[in-house]
Amino acid sequence: MAYMANHFEKRLDPRKLVEGAKSVISLLYNYYPEKELTQEGNYKIAKYAYGEDYHFVIKRKLKTFLKLIQKEIGEVEGRVFVDSAPVHERAWAKKSGLGWVGKNSLILNKENGSFFFIAELIIDLELEYDSAIGDYCGSCTKCIDACPTDAISTPYVVDASQCISYFTIELKDEIPQEYSGKFGNWIFGCDICQDVCPWNRFSQPHNEPAFEPHTNLEKMKRGDWEELTEDVFQKVFKMSAVKRTGFSGLKRNMEFARD
Repeated sequence: MAYMANHFEKRLDPRKLVEGAKSVISLLYNYYPEKELTQEGNYKIAKYAYGEDYHFVIKRKLKTFLKLIQKEIGEVEGRVFVDSAPVHERAWAKKSGLGWVGKNSLILNKENGSFFFIAELIIDLELEYDSAIGDYCGSCTKCIDACPTDAISTPYVVDASQCISYFTIELKDEIPQEYSGKFGNWIFGCDICQDVCPWNRFSQPHNEPAFEPHTNLEKMKRGDWEELTEDVFQKVFKMSAVKRTGFSGLKRNMEFARD
């Protein structure tokens, strides 16, 4: 994932993204579902991908938020960002006090766990700033112990090249056979390190209609997945982040998960 190193200066200095920038507003948006689709023995996709692609959903809301700021305050210039530009999201979320970076490298929040998206609004308006909070992971190593591919070999550091999410989404080549039998039926993304995190016992269901799963997705059994056609794929995942892996990629993931 070499692209993470690109535009390093912009990750450190938001003024290189927004001319005259003075503030970064960090926001969290809950995606924890009321009902999990990961039934025993069935194929699994990450919770964030149940509904419409979050990039579109949250970006629409942030643009509305910016317009409200402009209406209330006056001339304010800014840009919205949702995991789509070189913004150091977790660093800004941590600095703003929205949570701390957990041992699984995700932002953890004492009231909401970690099942949320991070987004930013960078504006040329000076504000009163919040401050960072402490680390509340303590001696817990549940996420490290639960990772089947040992992607979290060192606390707070995830080797993305060993992560199930990387293999099932980003990797375009064949999945290395050394990981055969370790995927636990995950075919798009992975929630293992979040599911075992004690702080996620505080997660509450979201109230975003766009994140509700397609009705066909809710009904899909293992056999339905294995008989999936490209036409059905396009229908069920029309607005979903699952389209990132493509039909052939998803079929590859299923075949690997069956090994």
